[in-house]
Amino acid sequence: MLKKQPNSEMCFVCGRKNPIGLYMAFHDDGENEVMSEISVPERYQGYPGIVHGGVLAAMLDEVVARVSMIGDPHHFMMSVKLAILYRHPVPVETPLRIVGKIIRLRGRLGKAVGKIYLPDGTIACESAMTLADIPEELLSSTNLALLNWKVD
Repeated sequence: MLKKQPNSEMCFVCGRKNPIGLYMAFHDDGENEVMSEISVPERYQGYPGIVHGGVLAAMLDEVVARVSMIGDPHHFMMSVKLAILYRHPVPVETPLRIVGKIIRLRGRLGKAVGKIYLPDGTIACESAMTLADIPEELLSSTNLALLNWKVD
């Protein structure tokens, strides 16, 4: 059974009140995968009719980093290195499935991968990420209540 992950208020990818955001929702399987589905609006195109590569990168960054929250929605990690392979153009207004999967989470570091699937199952983009726990000094100086982090 899939479990819905929390969303913030102003994040570009998952924020519920960001006027220019993607409003993505994420679910995890409780073990090693996070997934989301979205049809990217045409306002996020780069080349006519094609989703901008930076938007695809943001979507992959979010879904892959969220693997650290499986089992603990407050275990925030950040991207250290994100490598993306753009295999096929991604049309706007097309149903996509985005999946992040844990490769290894040990201590304060991790590795995970992500994929964006077209409706026919073709992998349009894939990524590999190195993650690290957010530094304690950053966490302690941040008012986490401003995230408005909750499952809606």
